[in-house]
Amino acid sequence: MSERELSQVDMLWRAANYLSVGQIYLLDNPLLREPLRREHVKPRLLGHWGTSPGLNFVYAHLNRLICAHDLDVMFVTGPGHGGPALLANTWLEGSYPEVAPEAAQDAEGMRVLFRQFSFPGGVPSHVAPEVPGSIHEGG
Repeated sequence: MSERELSQVDMLWRAANYLSVGQIYLLDNPLLREPLRREHVKPRLLGHWGTSPGLNFVYAHLNRLICAHDLDVMFVTGPGHGGPALLANTWLEGSYPEVAPEAAQDAEGMRVLFRQFSFPGGVPSHVAPEVPGSIHEGG
């Protein structure tokens, strides 16, 4: 892997990690353009951060291999509450905004992504049918 490829994979991994933690914790101010206040943080935190960096790591490296070798791959994940990671990656690649246009790839769309995660009227904390490519939510 070249230095450039490694840098790109690292950027994708870091972005997915930020989006994962943002979904768990933030209701508003997704880019932290103002000092963090209590009302920006969700009152009840759901979702598992612990599994997200690992899933994001695998997803980022798998993306590089898929692009480099024109592979047709099915990503199978086991951690039920790894929802933040899969939503983050599908948001970054653009497949999530295709099925949820309100979560566009901009600051407002990021706010929507964060707000709807594991929140009433939003999406579950686990990989569910709302995640593009999901075939079974497990349990």
